[in-house]
Amino acid sequence: MAGAATGFGCSVCGCSLSSDWAAQGYSMMPGLQADVRYEYYEQSDLRSGTQGADRPAFTFPNNQEIQQGTLNRNVWLDLDYVGSPVWGVTIQLPWYDRYHSTVAAGDVAVSTSQASGVSDVRLLGRYQHFGLQDSYGLQFGLKLPTGRFDQNFATGPQAGAPLDRGLQLGTGTTDVLAGASCFTRPLDSLGCFAQVMLDQPLASKDGFRPAASLTLNGGVRFLTTGWLTPQVQLNVRWDGRESGVNADRANSGGTMIYVSPGMTADLGHRLHAFTFVQLPLYQRVNGLQLEPRWLLSLGLRYEL
Repeated sequence: MAGAATGFGCSVCGCSLSSDWAAQGYSMMPGLQADVRYEYYEQSDLRSGTQGADRPAFTFPNNQEIQQGTLNRNVWLDLDYVGSPVWGVTIQLPWYDRYHSTVAAGDVAVSTSQASGVSDVRLLGRYQHFGLQDSYGLQFGLKLPTGRFDQNFATGPQAGAPLDRGLQLGTGTTDVLAGASCFTRPLDSLGCFAQVMLDQPLASKDGFRPAASLTLNGGVRFLTTGWLTPQVQLNVRWDGRESGVNADRANSGGTMIYVSPGMTADLGHRLHAFTFVQLPLYQRVNGLQLEPRWLLSLGLRYEL
């Protein structure tokens, strides 16, 4: 899998694909690497608990919000600098493009929003020890409050009203990021990795504190002599509940498990491409929430 120094996710979906080259056993030579990644997923599956919710069974007006759909098209730019074989630092710059539609409590018509812009930037450092057959690493850093959180609904009965904080481009908070990873090569043709990452908000902002999250990733990479390298990942993400007067506590948080097949391709000495599809194995949400039926991630990595 291509990418920079951590797994990634977002507060409104189940995306949790590992994008850490070092954690997956790739040797990181001193220098600068750039990674551009595109994510596409449509949250159209309305769920309650572990089951799908029957949207046509809801009548309007309703005493609760019935979300209709959220389309996400995001681009991440990751710059990874390796100062030595064991130390490195990464800057992750996300750009979100998100369309959302919902029927608010008490309404009978759909309200929509459309937003695009920079989300919350992540700064990460890592320590990595590489051995002949295995390696381990530690990741640590911050998520910075660079994304806007003042968006309003654009159309419908809620036009001009604030959009839910969990759907804004940014959270408004600084979060601590901390993780650990390991890699082993039980066979010459097989590489296995595991990674855990914690995202812990430090405080609240304007009546909103985002949920803490814990991501667990494991994967197997089939090492071939060709230019294509198949890989499959198992991604587990747990989200707590939002809190604060501007939080939707009842309809936030849950546990997601995905299987993610994909591959990387060597396009040259310094250029690599990758593509992965995430497919849900298990989904448990609190309240009513929208989840994707599948997620696509693809991109390029260049060693400068």
